[in-house]
Amino acid sequence: MSSTSTGHPKGLYLLFFTEMWERFSYYGMRAIFMLFMTQALFMTDQDASTVYGSYTGLVYLTPLLGGYISDRFWGNRRSILVGGVLMAIGQFMLFFSASQITEGSQSAAALSAMWAGLTFLIIGNGFFKPNISTMVGQLYPPNDRRIDGAFTIFYMGINLGALFSPLVCGGLGDTGNIFDFKWGFLAAGLGMVMGTLTFELLKNKYLVHHDGTPVGMPKQKMDMKTILTILGSVALIFVLLNFKTWFHSEMDLIGYLIYGAMVAMPVIIFSDKSLVPSEKQQISVIFILAFFVIFFWACFEQAGASLTLFADRQTDRHIGGWEMPASYFQSVNPIFIIALAP
Repeated sequence: MSSTSTGHPKGLYLLFFTEMWERFSYYGMRAIFMLFMTQALFMTDQDASTVYGSYTGLVYLTPLLGGYISDRFWGNRRSILVGGVLMAIGQFMLFFSASQITEGSQSAAALSAMWAGLTFLIIGNGFFKPNISTMVGQLYPPNDRRIDGAFTIFYMGINLGALFSPLVCGGLGDTGNIFDFKWGFLAAGLGMVMGTLTFELLKNKYLVHHDGTPVGMPKQKMDMKTILTILGSVALIFVLLNFKTWFHSEMDLIGYLIYGAMVAMPVIIFSDKSLVPSEKQQISVIFILAFFVIFFWACFEQAGASLTLFADRQTDRHIGGWEMPASYFQSVNPIFIIALAP
């Protein structure tokens, strides 16, 4: 395995740049999404926040499916490729959605394209997100002391993408002209394409185990039952996102799905007879930590929702003769993380 002067394998930096571009895509879209819904699709703050909350909730739920598919069938490589392609399609669907808006009234075509785009983003994230971080650890032998440093470097890639994406996508889309939102989504889509292409072109050269064998290769062919499960999940998410619009209902089916998954997943995992007691104990610790992490992410994701609206409407953003876009405030958090990181 080839290594850099830092002692880390070169594959780490391929994953660094791939994840950086994926986070550029995610946070770039997030920086302008609430503004797009309230200003260009004429949604109320409550409806837009519900859509945003449903989207982010499902983004954190679908990695359960993506991780399972990867471990059983596709392997990390194929899952990352499929996830990257789906997320790029999702961003371009949002670009199409923003290209269909009309001034003064909500466009049905724009709304339908938005739902389709969110569905692609949610499913794509489910395949991409749990696999790329897993590959970082697979580049090193067990108990290698470099792993902690590797994840620190990888985490910096996340924050670099989060830092620049609001500046680029927000600068292009959050201009005060609702017809410019499409350029922000286009930039997010191109960022996702950049990350996916980088990964696909260089993976065979750099993503190898310490013994030289490829990392993340496919495990076995997928059976029809699993294929139908994936297609059913895609259809279910699309229906759930559209449910309130189609049926004029206030029922929060996505919330029920997430709460149900929180109960069902521990039952499914702990009923797995292949797990030994020590593994179940370790998983128990993960569930306990995950419970408390929920509250952190609930607060963190307000940056893309209520805090974006606050920055847009109740913050003096004038610096001399220039008015800073509200979306730029989402770059503040990664700036501090990068500046204060050890």
